[in-house]
Amino acid sequence: MDKDFLWGSATASYQCEGAYDVDEKAASIWDVYLHERGLENGDVASDHYHFYKEDIKQMAEGGQNSYRFSLSWPRIIKDREGHVNEKGIAFYRDLMKTCLEYGIKPFVTIYHWDLPQYYEDIGGWLNKQTCYGYERYAEVCFEVFHDLVKDWVTFNEPKYFTASGYLIGNYPPGHNDPYEFILAAYNVMYASALGVRAFRKGGYDGQIGIVHSFAPVNGVDDSLKTKIAMRFADNYANNWILDTAAKGEIPFDLLCVLNERYDLSFMKKEELQVIKENTVDFLGLNYYSHMLVRPYSEGETSLVVNNSGAGGKNTVIIKGWFEQIFDLPDAQYNEWGTQIYPKGLQKGLKEAYERYHLPIYITENGIGIREDVSVEMVDDQERIDFMNDHISAMLNAMEEGVDVRGYFAWSSFDLYSWKNGMAKRYGLVAVDEDLRRKPKKSYYWYRDMIASGAKSIDRKHWDE
Repeated sequence: MDKDFLWGSATASYQCEGAYDVDEKAASIWDVYLHERGLENGDVASDHYHFYKEDIKQMAEGGQNSYRFSLSWPRIIKDREGHVNEKGIAFYRDLMKTCLEYGIKPFVTIYHWDLPQYYEDIGGWLNKQTCYGYERYAEVCFEVFHDLVKDWVTFNEPKYFTASGYLIGNYPPGHNDPYEFILAAYNVMYASALGVRAFRKGGYDGQIGIVHSFAPVNGVDDSLKTKIAMRFADNYANNWILDTAAKGEIPFDLLCVLNERYDLSFMKKEELQVIKENTVDFLGLNYYSHMLVRPYSEGETSLVVNNSGAGGKNTVIIKGWFEQIFDLPDAQYNEWGTQIYPKGLQKGLKEAYERYHLPIYITENGIGIREDVSVEMVDDQERIDFMNDHISAMLNAMEEGVDVRGYFAWSSFDLYSWKNGMAKRYGLVAVDEDLRRKPKKSYYWYRDMIASGAKSIDRKHWDE
């Protein structure tokens, strides 16, 4: 394994920092949405805001050489006028310096879903002003952190938060409107290009990319109808992010289909030119599972996400396009109905590299489990098996020529898992009710695997 390969873990600001109203931080959409509904929230979460030195030290002792984390927009920018919160800047600078002191490379995401409420108040991602507010925020981040950070990400998972917020309705702002989803998705990709442009204009040292919730598409058979359904699914799940960010082009066939039903005049020529001219340096792929589809049969569009675990169902049906399959009899699923399918990562990495020819980082990979963290060490063999098999898939793809430069386990430690609260645990380190940090069995497995240069992996291979 190349000595420069990044072995790390990842978190997100709202999910781990806590300190939601500390040091002049403004409210985020998640603060308001969860408080108004009386739902479990991230007010404290893992309290990384106060424990970051301990957490980073633990990462270093676990052999990790990189930490992927996100910045909180409402912690850095106070209002729509763009006033900077110096206390927020000081916090992140100290966090970054702590990383470097321990030999850990900061891998920084500018936006991981915690939009300031002051932008939601004017329409959020439906309002172009939010794009320009993001551009201002990104410019501030580059300017004040460029001496400490060389690896930047514009957005984490544009598809996930726009679909969840504007189409499915299970995330803030909780809307169910296909047109709003299309508009928000376009605005986010335009904002991402504005961020890339700001980075390039500033002449900063380093690289900038985007992170996508990657779901490689497979079909139930080789029929023409299934192949057409696969293309629809790929456009819905992957291509409008990856093609747009990497090639500067929104998929033309997707635009043609959407234009038959929706007014796309909000897509301006000068904005499309910005997108075309400001493509990314690398792709970050968050992989949890693939997407198995069949041709659309009947019924209305139905999108249901299982946020509760046992007994919940996932449904993805796009009328006239495709249906996703979640109930294969011989497949392995986690408690939230996600298929465990490492082969999909190997296949997906090859497809993505052949299509875009850009360096790739696996920016999230992990499994959520209900765990008793009152014990001194959680025996999470299920997580070890999951990571072993997915790292095997990554290594297989690399041996076939895919340029993968890093792997980040999700997550560094237990954190707030959005609508699942603290029940769905992903961490290599347990965080109990008293906020004590206790490494799990997987933490030590990952440490030893890194030290071996991945030679300790129980390699798995899958037939094509």
